[in-house]
Amino acid sequence: MTMTAEEHKKRSNRSYKLLLLFAMISMTMMFAGLTSAYVVSKSRTDWMKDFEMPMPFFYSLITIILCSVTFHFSKLRIQKDDRKTTTLLLLATLALGIAFVYLQFEGFNELFKKGLVPVGGSGAITISFLYVVVFAHLLHLAGGIISLLIIIYNHFKQKYNSSQFIGIELGAMYWHFLDLLWIYLFLFLYFFK
Repeated sequence: MTMTAEEHKKRSNRSYKLLLLFAMISMTMMFAGLTSAYVVSKSRTDWMKDFEMPMPFFYSLITIILCSVTFHFSKLRIQKDDRKTTTLLLLATLALGIAFVYLQFEGFNELFKKGLVPVGGSGAITISFLYVVVFAHLLHLAGGIISLLIIIYNHFKQKYNSSQFIGIELGAMYWHFLDLLWIYLFLFLYFFK
């Protein structure tokens, strides 16, 4: 029995989604390990109990949520063949993603100004965990920005339409994952002191 082009496309799309799901599960496991190590290390005598999260991290939380919203709506708009709005939403997602990265570095800048660096000084273990967790998330976000740039490039090459939008759909899934991951990490680091 020969597969039709439509069946082949559906099977390929399902495979892409499964691969992305496996990648997201492995990333979740990595961050679960990091937060578990954070919990175990909290019992140390040199643990910093009065750490305050820098304000730029709060703003970055709002920014990454907006990223997810714009990416989601770009997927909805391409499904209706609204190329112009899709373009604007993809570019807005990119701008918000870059703003998120900027805000993360501003948060680290505030920590530096307070003398809270990952090596030496008081609270070094606490701050080291913060740096590791946030930089690991930023590395995953870099992958998201690279994939978003590829999606934007493909969109300008008119590879997406109402019947072919798997790239935008996978990109949106990954950004939603990054969004939920940052919300989890932020709340974890904010409340678990």
